[in-house]
Amino acid sequence: MSPRPVVTFDCYRTLVDFDLNRETLPIVRDRLDEVGVDHEVFLDNLRVMRFQGVVQPYRRYRDILRDSLENCMLLHGIEYRDEDYDRLIAAAEKFPAFPEVPDALRTLKQHYDIAILTNSDDDLIPHHLDAIGVPFDHVVTAEQARAYKPRRQAFEKLFSVLPQTRDQITHVAQGWDYDIMPTKALGIHRRVWVNRYGLKGSDHYQPYDEIRDLSELPPLLGL
Repeated sequence: MSPRPVVTFDCYRTLVDFDLNRETLPIVRDRLDEVGVDHEVFLDNLRVMRFQGVVQPYRRYRDILRDSLENCMLLHGIEYRDEDYDRLIAAAEKFPAFPEVPDALRTLKQHYDIAILTNSDDDLIPHHLDAIGVPFDHVVTAEQARAYKPRRQAFEKLFSVLPQTRDQITHVAQGWDYDIMPTKALGIHRRVWVNRYGLKGSDHYQPYDEIRDLSELPPLLGL
């Protein structure tokens, strides 16, 4: 008997409101203001440094978060303190699920398996699975893959774990650069971009569906 089709998800900023920049700013704001650093410039530099961190040879996500914060502060001439990272990771562990996510997942589970592929550590993702409150059939982390999205190795790890073939997979993600772009060439049956932040897509990466949040996913899939 063949398995049911599966919907695979990115977790952070797709299912969980994992906004690192929002939590970082209160930690460093006073020091940014003291030396006249523009907040948005700092936060954008930090975002880029996190991306650079995940495409380098594998390290734990916690280490990438710490080092990117320290390096960005060094770039802007700001003193880094160990408690800066401690505050950030403590906040990150408590990030909540988006409010519509649990009900949407429960609806999907009536007809689909559900799985997560996440740029996370094995000891970090359980905090967010608890926040979602809906059990997944499979959870694959960057730590297990020894690679982060958008690297192909991360997706290949997911494919090796799932009993479904690629033509049975619908991949759902908010991350344009981490998920939607790299999956175009992977032979996945269907891709859905959760465009929570009103960003501009690209015809080059079609075909993909676009929704505003997860409440639109069950109707898109005919449920």
